[in-house]
Amino acid sequence: MTAKPTVLFVCVHNAGRSQMAAGYLSHLAGDRVEVRSAGSEPKDAVNPVAVEAMAEHGIDLGANAPKLLTTDAVAASDVVITMGCGDACPVFPGKRYEDWKLDDPAGQGIDAVRRIRDDIRARVVQLIAELDAARG
Repeated sequence: MTAKPTVLFVCVHNAGRSQMAAGYLSHLAGDRVEVRSAGSEPKDAVNPVAVEAMAEHGIDLGANAPKLLTTDAVAASDVVITMGCGDACPVFPGKRYEDWKLDDPAGQGIDAVRRIRDDIRARVVQLIAELDAARG
């Protein structure tokens, strides 16, 4: 792994789960990690309930825009974390892949999205600890 690992979060629409995960990783790890997110079928905008839930923790996703998953984005990443996009994500040897089983926040109310957000935060905290340990 490079001195500064690159983590790519991928979900179907890049409007909820992957945006929240990228927001937390950027917020909690700072410049120790390069953070990206993308979707296999991106929406036009980030889920406003996800934006609201993250704002409660001081993280602003309001200016973010969903991005299309590309092979280049996967190739340039050290760690690829998928969240419900199935086989849409290309696989390259030597990369770390994880699939986080998380509910989709699309169409859900704030209470459900808060639970998803908190689950994502716990996973991101664990990921940071693992990345820091791997770097020594």
